[in-house]
Amino acid sequence: MNRKQPIFYLCSDALGDTAEMVVKATMQQFAVDEVNIKRYHYIQTEEEIYALILDAQENGGIVAYTLVEPNLREVMKRSAIEHDVQAIDIIGPLMQAYIDTFNDSPKEMPGLQYELDAKYYNRIEAIDFAVKYDDGKNIGGLLAADIVLVGVSRTSKTPLSIYLAHKGIKVANLPLIPGIAPPSEIFTLQNTLIVGLTMDPNHLLKVRTERLKVIGLPNTTSYTEYEPVKSELNYGNMIMKQLMCPVINVSNKSIEEAAVEILGLMNKK
Repeated sequence: MNRKQPIFYLCSDALGDTAEMVVKATMQQFAVDEVNIKRYHYIQTEEEIYALILDAQENGGIVAYTLVEPNLREVMKRSAIEHDVQAIDIIGPLMQAYIDTFNDSPKEMPGLQYELDAKYYNRIEAIDFAVKYDDGKNIGGLLAADIVLVGVSRTSKTPLSIYLAHKGIKVANLPLIPGIAPPSEIFTLQNTLIVGLTMDPNHLLKVRTERLKVIGLPNTTSYTEYEPVKSELNYGNMIMKQLMCPVINVSNKSIEEAAVEILGLMNKK
């Protein structure tokens, strides 16, 4: 039996990125190989909404919309009901809940998240910082960072640094290498959150083996041998104990999951 390919109509008075992220996150919960996504962005008129709804009705799709203008949301809701189309208001209920709870009024201006405000420039600065102070390139970054990530090679230090930088957080990372003492500066940090990253030996072996395949190097070094890897992890854990820092095992965690834990630690600090 051939299953019909799901169709989603993303409707927004801005770019529609929010609706797309929600749809993709939802589809992760289903055994669906491919989703047909049609984007209708910068919606400004009722006629555009009517055309979208008729298209969805004809093809049997679902509409996911983020419209901040109340009249357009009402037109979408009414038109979807009239044509028996599933239409999901992603942003409206949350806006209304905020209004009811905090007695405030929305700006009703689409696309505000794309404004080049101070937060935007902070993110750019943080990304530049993460690149400049990646992998212990410059020890001066330890003193200026909000967070310092430490761990042996291939424990997700760099991708986590970049991910957190997109949230405006300055992150430096430092590799822990047996036989090379960490810089003394890291033991003197007072207001910086230091987080250790570790993995189970077998998982780290798998990650490193795949890395060597990607860059075309042979899998014949101690970099991917169990005992040396285990010894390297033990050394890393010893340094983390000396630093008295929280440690996160990232073996089975996505970058997003590990980042959430780090942000939680930052909020507690």
